Amino acid sequence: ELSLLGLHLGGAELLFDGVKNHHVTLPGQSDPWDMKQLLAWIRGNMLKERPELFMQGDTVRPGILVLINDADWELMGELEYQLQDQDNVVFISTLHGG
Repeated sequence: ELSLLGLHLGGAELLFDGVKNHHVTLPGQSDPWDMKQLLAWIRGNMLKERPELFMQGDTVRPGILVLINDADWELMGELEYQLQDQDNVVFISTLHGG
């Protein structure tokens, strides 16, 4: 079992029943969770509508910034990053109007 401290959806919350912040406990599995598995889990368990606005293939759509513990996930290995207990993952949509 892996507990994520936070899953924050800045600008993407409309796809998740309008909820911005989620505390997520992922089920236990033999291998460590990575971001690719987390995105598949989010798509299967949390996305309420129009998953194509959040994901493209196995990753997030262009225009969605992903931060892991306040660092750009590109610096962390993106899809291969192995999640740690109490990680904070933030998805920020740069495509919404202001």
